[in-house]
Amino acid sequence: MNTKVAIQGIKGSYHHGVAQAYFGEDIDIDECMSFQDLVHSVESHKSTDAVMAIENSIAGSIIPNYAYIDEHDLTISGEYFLPIHHCLMALEGQEISDIKEVYSHPMALLQCKEFFRTYPHIKLVEDADTADVARRIHEQQLKGAAAVAGEIAANIYQLHILAKEIQTIKSNSTRFFILNTRKDSGVPKKEINKASLKFLTDHKRGSLATVLNVMSDCNLNLTKIQSLPVINMPWKYSFFVDVTFAAYKDYEKAMSILKIMALELKVLGEYKNQNG
Repeated sequence: MNTKVAIQGIKGSYHHGVAQAYFGEDIDIDECMSFQDLVHSVESHKSTDAVMAIENSIAGSIIPNYAYIDEHDLTISGEYFLPIHHCLMALEGQEISDIKEVYSHPMALLQCKEFFRTYPHIKLVEDADTADVARRIHEQQLKGAAAVAGEIAANIYQLHILAKEIQTIKSNSTRFFILNTRKDSGVPKKEINKASLKFLTDHKRGSLATVLNVMSDCNLNLTKIQSLPVINMPWKYSFFVDVTFAAYKDYEKAMSILKIMALELKVLGEYKNQNG
C-alpha cells in the first residue's frame, strides 16, 4: 500500500504541511475533520500513517490526544516541530474594517488573542479547521468574514492576506506526532534517542518522585510530563512523559527498573528526537 496520511483538516492546513514535510509531497491525504476521525482512519487502515498535533508553545498540550493515542494503541514513530505563522485572510478587496467575524480552529484563535484585542468589533468564532474556513470563504464568496490560517491556505483558496504574523508570540511552534498502528516505529535502534511513555504509580507520598529519580539516575532527560485522570479510578492519575537519552542502553536500564516499580508502564513510541 502506498503511503496515505490522515491529517486533521484539509489541504492547506498546518497538518497538511507537516505531512508533506515529513513524508514528501507525493503522498495521498485523508482529510479528517476531527481527531477522532483521524484515529479511525489509521486504526481501520484506511491510512497507513497519521499526523496529529500534540502541543503548542503558546497554547500548551492538546490533552485529549494523549488519551486517543493510549486508548487506541497507536504507535508514535516520529515527531515534527512546525513554526506557526498565522495570517488573517479574506476575499480580495476586503479590509480589516470590513471584517465582522473571524473563523478558525480554537487553538489558532487562542494564539492570536492579543492581535484581536485591537479590533473589538470582530467576533471570534471557533471552527473545525483553519484551511477549511479559508476554502469556505472562497467557495461561498463570504464578505465580512475572515480566516486565521497559514499562508499556504491563502494561496490555495485565493484569499487576500490582511495581516501576517498575528500570533501573540512570534516564536510560536506546534509539535506533531507521526502515528501508525505498527508495533515497531521503524527507527533503527542506534538512532532512537527519545521515547514517549505512560505510567501509573502507587497512590503514596513520593511515588512519582521516585520514578523521576530513576529516570535521572539512568541519564534520561525528562522533556515533558502530562497527567490525565484515570476514568474508572477516582483521584488516580496516569502520567505521560517524554524522555531523551544519549545511549539506548541507559533507556533500557531505566525501563527494566520502571517495569518493576510502576503499577503500569506502556511505551507509546521510541523515535528520533527532532528538536535536538
